[in-house]
Amino acid sequence: MPASATKSLRVAVLADSDTRWKWGALTAQRLLPADAEIRLDGYLLRGRATPTARQLREVGVRADSLREVTGVEFLRAMTEEPYDILVLALVGGGVQAMLHGLRAAWGTGERPVVVTGYVGVVYEKLADGLLLRHGADLVLANSRHDAERFRAVYEGVGADASAVTEVALPFLGGAPYTGEHKPYTVVFAAQPSVPDSRKDRTYLLNRLIGHARKHPEREVLLKLRSKPGEHTTHIEELPYQKLVQGKDVPANFRLVYGHMGEVLDHTDLLVTVSSTAALEALHRRVPTVVLTDLGVREVLGNHHFTGSGCLASWDQLDAGHRPVPDEQWVARQGVAADGSYETAFDVARERIAKLLGRPGGLAPLAPYYTPETAPGYLPGILARHHLGPDGVPLPGAPAADKEPGAVRQIVRRAARGAYRHGVQRVAPVIRRMGEL
Repeated sequence: MPASATKSLRVAVLADSDTRWKWGALTAQRLLPADAEIRLDGYLLRGRATPTARQLREVGVRADSLREVTGVEFLRAMTEEPYDILVLALVGGGVQAMLHGLRAAWGTGERPVVVTGYVGVVYEKLADGLLLRHGADLVLANSRHDAERFRAVYEGVGADASAVTEVALPFLGGAPYTGEHKPYTVVFAAQPSVPDSRKDRTYLLNRLIGHARKHPEREVLLKLRSKPGEHTTHIEELPYQKLVQGKDVPANFRLVYGHMGEVLDHTDLLVTVSSTAALEALHRRVPTVVLTDLGVREVLGNHHFTGSGCLASWDQLDAGHRPVPDEQWVARQGVAADGSYETAFDVARERIAKLLGRPGGLAPLAPYYTPETAPGYLPGILARHHLGPDGVPLPGAPAADKEPGAVRQIVRRAARGAYRHGVQRVAPVIRRMGEL
């Protein structure tokens, strides 16, 4: 019996990092009616960024089951477990591989509604990432701005654009900002890979510490994404924790971790280069600054905020500047500071309900990329996930019928540790040697 014929709805989320698990799990909850009885099963794709237990707790979403899998193990599970909705919260290549793998696994049989999208601001690789996500039943756009761009890309290559569905970021919320706290609190939202050079990251850190010295009456916080040894969606070669070591910092400066929403509860000024935290802050009307110190450049992602009214420099902040966001820009970005956030997922819910109730079930998945349309690109993407050009697992693909034993877990942890050591210690040394 298909899951949709039972009293509850069964939802699966496949994620490859802490941020994508947060997006996928919260999106799954937003896509279903508030009174629905839901079973949420989480699958964490094994890799360098598989979230730790602490990172999972920080998200605050409780799954009924949660397990780590390889891509092949996940595909097998999808043929054994009946679901109503599947959310693919992966990088573009991972989405494309799973779409082809699922197409091969499900064939013309019954299948769930497949949903995918983006964790936050889409400021690079627009066409590449979008076409890798094509084939899902719903490709979620976090704003009107993104929905228009997504449809234009699909229609421009002759692909079906009907899957594009406007929603909003699923993790917006919290109480609106009502006025200054005591002490006045400035928060810098750090990003793992923006900027990526030691020089630029050290510059930002020094300016943040300098701001704390210039304003001893303020509390100045450096909000970090991960603790040492953890990985996030993006590789962090130069963690701020290491850059701050040995520096003489004032008493009103400190490092903080935890849920961004809880930090924003006590924030009077949110500062970042281009973090999605800026959208969270704008949603709550917390004064927000996107820094221009390193330029307004595509590589930094802060170009996305042109027209927002939030662009400013540390010099301006030191002098007491308070940004005023442009209301039209904010409205087009899905931030919904006008109170319309509660209805942002209504259209997506309606579309899913219609798909679940479609007579005769859903048609097989039909990605834009096929061995005929992209013979020089698609096979490589599939091979990285141990799938052949037809989406069928290759011989010898890593899979297991049971949870890894103690020895396998130790080996895996050691391998991850070696990888992270290479990223955070060895790679920067090699890069510096290459610059000599």
